[in-house]
Amino acid sequence: MRHRLLLVIFVATLQGVAAQVPSSTPPKLYPRKDWPQPVEDEVRRTLILADILEYRASREGGDFRWDAEGWHGNDYNRIWFKSEGERNTALKADYDIDAQLLYGRFLKRYYDFQIGPRIETQTFQGRNVTRLHGALGIEGLVPYNYDIEALLFVSQNGDVSGRVTFTKDILLSQRLILQGRFETLLAAQRVERFTMGSGLNNLEGGLRLRYEARREFAPYVGVSFDRSFFGTADLVRAQGGDPAQIRFVAGIRFWQ
Repeated sequence: MRHRLLLVIFVATLQGVAAQVPSSTPPKLYPRKDWPQPVEDEVRRTLILADILEYRASREGGDFRWDAEGWHGNDYNRIWFKSEGERNTALKADYDIDAQLLYGRFLKRYYDFQIGPRIETQTFQGRNVTRLHGALGIEGLVPYNYDIEALLFVSQNGDVSGRVTFTKDILLSQRLILQGRFETLLAAQRVERFTMGSGLNNLEGGLRLRYEARREFAPYVGVSFDRSFFGTADLVRAQGGDPAQIRFVAGIRFWQ
């Protein structure tokens, strides 16, 4: 009787230990149809960003400028729209407007390859002049969090030019942000009716201090410096402009 009792206790102990050992059969971990994707990189989204929308005070009177872009698509394929323009009585005659419609393809981490048409309109000697370009370039984030946009343009007449833009945001607080901006334009040919000399055309630098009342909306103030060079400076002087200007600016930045 005693031996039988010990045997029962021994068997019960083994059963308890066995219950605590995980089963060798793996659980069913395959995803169900209603589970979301781990990374939603195929979901289509839309972004609109007006990085610059400002009034610029100067001795000749008030001018204005904008620089906006947007895209629709997923992480790999996007349609980009870009628009940049100004009324600049100091450097060029009246208006300078361009718009781009580009296809963007994910190139590598942080970079998009872009290609598509660009149309540019200016006022020259009291009349509007327009030309069509093919645009090719990249946009992305280089080390140390500098946003870069580098585009090459070839016009319908074979004129070749390029534009490079760098921006850098410096967080002074959670809502107060200082943005540095640098932009330059270069051209292979002289095109007088677009106030463009060959070589280095101009440099623009600026500092803008914005307050993000909301992440999507931020008024700002700042200063902008524009300088034309070489043949472009001669064309600006011929049109009665000043090839070097410092301006105080005020505007808003918003996105959605």
